[in-house]
Amino acid sequence: MRKNNMLLLLLLLMGSTWFPCMGQMKIEFQEYDLSNGLHVILYPRPDVPVVAVGMMYHVGSKNEDPERTGFAHFFEHLMFEGSKYIERGELDKLLTEAGATYNANTWYDRTYYYEVLPANQLNLALWIEAERLRHAKVDKKGIETQREVVKEERRLRVDNQPYGRLIEETMKRMYKKHPYRWPVIGYMEHLEAASEEDFKDFYKTFYVPNNATLAVAGNFDPETVKRTIDIYFGDIPKGKKVPRPQVEEPPLGSEVRDVVYDNVQLPAVVHAFRTPSIKDPDYYAVNMLMQLLSQGESSRLSRYVKNEKRKALAVGAFPFGLEDSPSVSIIFGIANAGVSPEELEAAMEEEYEKIKKEGISFQEFQKLRNQLETEFYTRNSTMEGIAESLANYHTFFGDANLINTEIQQYLKVTPADIKRVANQYLVKENRVSLYWLPKSEEQSK
Repeated sequence: MRKNNMLLLLLLLMGSTWFPCMGQMKIEFQEYDLSNGLHVILYPRPDVPVVAVGMMYHVGSKNEDPERTGFAHFFEHLMFEGSKYIERGELDKLLTEAGATYNANTWYDRTYYYEVLPANQLNLALWIEAERLRHAKVDKKGIETQREVVKEERRLRVDNQPYGRLIEETMKRMYKKHPYRWPVIGYMEHLEAASEEDFKDFYKTFYVPNNATLAVAGNFDPETVKRTIDIYFGDIPKGKKVPRPQVEEPPLGSEVRDVVYDNVQLPAVVHAFRTPSIKDPDYYAVNMLMQLLSQGESSRLSRYVKNEKRKALAVGAFPFGLEDSPSVSIIFGIANAGVSPEELEAAMEEEYEKIKKEGISFQEFQKLRNQLETEFYTRNSTMEGIAESLANYHTFFGDANLINTEIQQYLKVTPADIKRVANQYLVKENRVSLYWLPKSEEQSK
């Protein structure tokens, strides 16, 4: 065991010289469509003991009625209530007794459900996903139960969490028209006002085979699984054409500045910039720019703003990677005790300007490439990760083979590209700037 660990350490230390070898391990998958429009992707791996089943629906918070926000996330919970042939509370019991790990998550653009099970339990997961697609329990009892669950989740994760409304407050200022402007969890008054019929209409519209991708990765026989999928899913009726938001977001025009008062001890500064969607070639350079700013203790913001200048207790930067344009990248800092938001903001802006004027060093660039290669291959090193990646790539790009090739888009990015996107997107007229201040300061005004 110690020898294996030492070998792994040496390989990791070799950095990019190791990853081209990993890149040759092509993920060989099959894909096809059922007559009802369900897209199926199969990745057989007879050398592993488990199988992952992922079901992705191309529906997120951006697909909601502005007066009925939170539905996509609500269904993430409601779909565990059971179905016509799965009694309430039985779904969790079936999966737990089968030794499965399972979960679901929602984003602005999609909702994803998955199970990872012993290989001999594959049929159970396929049957459950077919049941949820065919006739999930969308009834008054389940709706009322999950309404309380979601309200409590919002209280814990958003309303009563320090800086918990950061994304929500940022996004509603970042977008004027696009439905990205409301939070994924939605507004509780909309869920309270929603009727049982509202929920059933959402289910009938978006939970249809032609709006879903089924990905299976692990130990299974492809021909056997194809027959099983056809039995479970083949006669589920195709839905109507799925509506998509057709919104052209107007330019921000100028910097949006505001102050948010919250139950926090320390001030924070939030800079959110409009950046390209995941379908834009510049997305890759912007992603690397955000990594340069905040990934690890040696990143620009951590090294200078946090450690050397001691202006921040914590810093971070991340691109959202949204399907529609524009997307958004958020940079934030939480001030150290005694540091004003003005001081923190000045230190953050100084680092932006350094990159815009001086660019990135060779050492930083190599480190970025190594980090991204590591993340890319780590994400696709488990059956669950592969299933989700295949579903994601098909849903948003119509090209599941990006699981093998997308890394090349990152490797094409040059130091000049990173400097260029910094100058293009990290500008004041393209950003929302928030000072996040303790409520005590509001009361003292």
